[in-house]
Amino acid sequence: MTVNILELRSITKTFPGVLALDHTHFELRPGEVHALVGENGAGKSTLMNIAAGVFRPDFGQIILNGSQINFANPHQASQHGIAVVFQETSLAGDLSVAENIFAGRQPVRFAGLVDWKRLYDQTRELLDLFELTVHPKTLIRELSVAQRQVVEILKAISLRPKVLILDEPTSSLTRIETDLLFMNIRRLKAEGVAFIYISHHLSEVFHIADRVTIMRDGQYVDTLNVGEASEDMIVRKMVGRELANVYGRRRKPIGAEYFRVEGAGRDHCFRDISFSLRQGEILGLAGLVGAGRTELARGIAGIEPLSRGRLFLNEGPLDIRAPQQAIVHGIGYLTEDRKDQGLFLRMSIRDNLAAPSLRQFRVAGGFLNDSAMKRFAESNRECFNIITPSVAQHVGNLSGGNQQKVLLSMWMGIKPRLLIVDEPTRGVDVGARAEIYHLLRALAELGVGIIMISSDLPEILGLSDRVLVMRAGRIVAEYDATQANEENVIAAAAGVELEVNARSNH
Repeated sequence: MTVNILELRSITKTFPGVLALDHTHFELRPGEVHALVGENGAGKSTLMNIAAGVFRPDFGQIILNGSQINFANPHQASQHGIAVVFQETSLAGDLSVAENIFAGRQPVRFAGLVDWKRLYDQTRELLDLFELTVHPKTLIRELSVAQRQVVEILKAISLRPKVLILDEPTSSLTRIETDLLFMNIRRLKAEGVAFIYISHHLSEVFHIADRVTIMRDGQYVDTLNVGEASEDMIVRKMVGRELANVYGRRRKPIGAEYFRVEGAGRDHCFRDISFSLRQGEILGLAGLVGAGRTELARGIAGIEPLSRGRLFLNEGPLDIRAPQQAIVHGIGYLTEDRKDQGLFLRMSIRDNLAAPSLRQFRVAGGFLNDSAMKRFAESNRECFNIITPSVAQHVGNLSGGNQQKVLLSMWMGIKPRLLIVDEPTRGVDVGARAEIYHLLRALAELGVGIIMISSDLPEILGLSDRVLVMRAGRIVAEYDATQANEENVIAAAAGVELEVNARSNH
């Protein structure tokens, strides 16, 4: 009989007004990948925070290598061989990649001075695992969200842990980076490292995990051998109900062309970008990390203005040099980084929802109409099914799925004509994903044009009426919904020769 390397027995944890974990248990064997799944708010991250020493349980036992142990802090858990990669990175933006990976553990030479050559050499060896070409001296704040996620993973790997907890590790990674992650998981697994793998992407569970444990509402539901389970079975146990037709279907025809981009560019980011958008159309923007998708979106939204090219809305030219100008024209941008760039985590749901459209809530003297703001927030809470006891609650206290719904609904106040959504379901569970897809469909049916950037190919293919593929800052292919499939989109994004139905820009 295999002895478990880690056991969490009857773990209970409460926060003010919330029973987060209710006598939950979990077992991990040496050298296995054990997936942990459940909707946002099911208690997965809380359970892993207890395993990693971030929280202490109110009740229950942590058994490591057969002995009961109580971690006072994450450092103590790390000393016992437990490392964790959290969904939201904890890197220092003003330090280099090398300094972040080996923080507090830099190789030293005579007199305790940092041996910079060894530090950079060791960092390069780790970066090579993910074929990441950034220099070890590069500051974290200069990296993309996906690159930061890779550095966070490498930081954990560098600790040479016995147990590695990965919390949504692929939420901002491309297909290629995800494949490299899986390759490294298999390599470390062969060396005896055990993994706890938290993911909302069930396809990943079937691809990499040996067993899967399902949680719901802070309680243990079941543990299954992956080879004996199906995706439908896991989803039913996760949500307690059937989920059918998750992407929905178009019910109204697409309208006429009303938005156009001509020859858009910005130095070192993208160039010669031209495309159009029709009313009510969902236009998918696919490509690998670094292709220029987010930079293009931020240019259209005036966050980092275009250096060349023209925008047209209803045949009229637009000169957008700041986000405020985009908002006036009904253009909203839902960022991929909701916690750092999208939401005010320490402010209420009400204040977040009103933030892009404060002008409509102003009264005489420049004051804000609190009652109107509350009515607007309550209306959005109901329409977008934001699960919260009160719109006065801080956004930072919500689950990831509910935060994402706040981020989407906060743009409703500007009455959007064009909505750009960048990774709209990043870190969101299967139930909340279905709700967000339904909301995007509903907006499109109202005539809102949507540009959707996503690294999740099934999402792109499931929602988009048309797909543009970017590579190295240019649009290299275009497919309508009947032509687009994983094979040709990946081929175009990676630079493989396309045979049919592709548009090439030279």
